Amino acid sequence: MTSSPQRAIGSSAALAQALEQASALANINRPVLVLGERGTGKELIAERLHYLSPRWDQAFVSLNCATISEDLMESELFGHEPGAFTGAQKIHHGRFERADGGSLFLDELGAMSTRLQEKLLRVIEYGEFERLGGHKTLKVDVRLIAATNADLKNMAAKGEFRADLLDRLAFDVIPTPPLRERKEDIEELADYFAMRMSIELGWESFAGFSDKAMEALKQHAWPGNIRELKNCIERSVFRQGETNEPLENIIIDPFPHSANTEEKVAEKTDKQPAIDTQHTELVKTSNQQIDFKQRLNQLEKALLIQALEQNQQSQKQAAKALSLSYDQIRGLMKKHLK
Repeated sequence: MTSSPQRAIGSSAALAQALEQASALANINRPVLVLGERGTGKELIAERLHYLSPRWDQAFVSLNCATISEDLMESELFGHEPGAFTGAQKIHHGRFERADGGSLFLDELGAMSTRLQEKLLRVIEYGEFERLGGHKTLKVDVRLIAATNADLKNMAAKGEFRADLLDRLAFDVIPTPPLRERKEDIEELADYFAMRMSIELGWESFAGFSDKAMEALKQHAWPGNIRELKNCIERSVFRQGETNEPLENIIIDPFPHSANTEEKVAEKTDKQPAIDTQHTELVKTSNQQIDFKQRLNQLEKALLIQALEQNQQSQKQAAKALSLSYDQIRGLMKKHLK
């Protein structure tokens, strides 16, 4: 049996529509595709589909396809037999076996290779697969829920995603609304994250937000959506410290800014991320000792995040913008964004 699902926070019409659609689809034993930007709560929708279904008391298993290599992903999905590759000494049960009778949530599906897409299609159509290095056909009963922020229709038109797999996955599609389309939920979400952070820090209470702080929260575009809001609230609460005064200072961006940061951002091109020169300026002007490796890591991470944001989180396009190979950018993501 799996743990309880996360609670959906908010009362906006946009959120209610997504939740109602998930509730209606929960009892239909078909694959569902959840679409949305990063940080919009796609896993929350997937959990709702599972916990409101007849499979609620069986396993809910998830896998982020963007965080592991193709070879490892094949083993994680389908398992492997002893001797399948160097170091494979015993049977490994993949996510499909572990989700048998329940639901499997595949996040960032657009990052999956076409070779694995073919194997995935076979499982969806026939419920059959073989472990890596094995010859025995295994049968499972798994409901597949997939999610992505990629444009799969466009990828299919370009041959980058199997059109037949997309057809099978998209029995129905649930869009998760970005936070900018549900701004009436920001206050409730902010209060929830702030109170949770206060409890985690061992404080007796949270005094709420000032009008100025709440207005700042509602005016921000939140490109990182709920995940960005959560980080912002927790950071702001922590930095203010325990007090009986309402929170006044909202720290959306924790990175130090030089005076002409906004001018530099405006000069960026769509394809080539601009290098944030605040670190190099520190090298030029500071007489203090500098941790070169730490600064280099900071700059590397900033470039990676910048490239992903400019290319709608497409790792392929971000790699091209940074003149890196796909394997190189995957390595950077594991290093900085895991």
